[in-house]
Amino acid sequence: MSTKRVLIVGGGSSGWMTAAYLDAVLNRDGRKRVDVSLIESPDVPRIGVGEATIPSINHILAAIGIDELEFLKRVDGTYKQAIKYVNWLDGKGESYYHAFGRFRSGPIDSTSLDWLMSDRSLPFSETISAQPVLCEAYLSPKMMGPWDFGTRLTYAFHMNALKFADYLCEIATSRGVQHHVDHVVDIEMADSGDIAAVKTKSGSRIEADIFVDCTGFTALLIEKKLGVEWVDCSQWLLCDRALAIQVPYEHNYPGYVRPNTLATAVSAGWIWEIPLQNRRAWGYVHAGDFISQDDAEKELRAHIGTLADDFEARYVPFKVGYRSKSWVRNCVAIGLSAGFIEPLESTGLYLSDLAAVMLTEYFPDNGDMEALAFRYNRIIANRFHEILDFINLHYSLTRRTDNEFWREVGRPERMTDRLRAKLDFWRIKPPSPSDFEDQWFPGQPDTPLLSGGLPGDHRSPIDTGGVFTLSSYEAILYGMDFLKAECDQWFGSNRPASQVPQTIAARLRAAPQKLPPHDLWLKRAVGMPDYKA
Repeated sequence: MSTKRVLIVGGGSSGWMTAAYLDAVLNRDGRKRVDVSLIESPDVPRIGVGEATIPSINHILAAIGIDELEFLKRVDGTYKQAIKYVNWLDGKGESYYHAFGRFRSGPIDSTSLDWLMSDRSLPFSETISAQPVLCEAYLSPKMMGPWDFGTRLTYAFHMNALKFADYLCEIATSRGVQHHVDHVVDIEMADSGDIAAVKTKSGSRIEADIFVDCTGFTALLIEKKLGVEWVDCSQWLLCDRALAIQVPYEHNYPGYVRPNTLATAVSAGWIWEIPLQNRRAWGYVHAGDFISQDDAEKELRAHIGTLADDFEARYVPFKVGYRSKSWVRNCVAIGLSAGFIEPLESTGLYLSDLAAVMLTEYFPDNGDMEALAFRYNRIIANRFHEILDFINLHYSLTRRTDNEFWREVGRPERMTDRLRAKLDFWRIKPPSPSDFEDQWFPGQPDTPLLSGGLPGDHRSPIDTGGVFTLSSYEAILYGMDFLKAECDQWFGSNRPASQVPQTIAARLRAAPQKLPPHDLWLKRAVGMPDYKA
């Protein structure tokens, strides 16, 4: 088995995560299956406006061999136990949580049905998890000493994406990944139709067997050279730009570090709030057709308040969609060049994570790429549409009619056909575990994927990845008051009060003695500075 040469074009989080992961997995145990190189231009700015993740990030950190505490130190990281949504249903201050952990009452878990049969006087999320209340109290998911608090809490991270890329670069290059800082000026093709080499501004010519396109929306290799088309999905997700403002704690420290992401729906989209160890970051994800950039910035600044007065807003345009094929010939697109969905559920890095993992599993040691690319493209397409439906769900269940944007996103034609089939089925019976083995429901159209004129598996996508489980769907559905009218019909209007299961109640009683405030844990465990509120 000969060693294959992989050249990653483009750095950032996606490029360096791919480089570090390929090297760690394919060259482990003394084997040398791959020579990895990465070239990034000194002239192309990196996006880096802050980043949140989902719990799957823990796999890639473990595979690369990154210690969690060192990771938190290097990326200004904080813990993320959940996402709190505000103003998404009626726009009147209501809120709900999508928490990562889930309590189950036994082999036959009746927790969800118990809540549906109750008067809904408690938020659904508080009856299946302790983490919404822990987040409201700003508590860490970790203890100061050895863990003795029952089942461990599930978490992801908030982090500085630029520092994460730099940290991965340091790790990868220390292990032998070659780093070229140069600008690609030409792409040389072989007679076979594969990419043969890239040529740089300094006069270098770099050959490889496999080229990974991490050049963002520029898509230098996959689109500009190979002509693989972009499939637009803006008819289902209208937001196409963001404005971001970062406020360091030296300027204003609120006295806590929130252990969750905050997503607040506003006039033409939503505003994130993400805390790091040294700052808070806000970003307004919005639809340019419904609000100007100047008005969006005014709304963002009004939301933050005067503490943002001294800080500039950064404008980040984006497009929602995916590459008709992510792997074509000997080129694999990873990151923004392959696809993007607005960051409402923090899936940006996940899609890059997935692509890197898939590339190692389907790595073409023997040079035959066609069959491997066939399966790779199928799985990536499945996973993209699985995420697309879930993000679309947040908008499709809104009852807001207070302005043009929210009236538009609530129109039936703004819901994906796949999501509509799911919701129609769940109005007959509430979602249950078996629904997530193969999410193909009555009335779901058998619409083939666009081919872009390329061979492959173009069957209608199916949700098989389990990115968003039953618990995730229930959190959004019931947080958005789904099945309220149906439950009145099924169970009557005079129903018992909602109850917190005893296991969760006992955990919440013990939590203040077990779990320190999030900022205190960060100060003691990873050296977060002691800012004054």
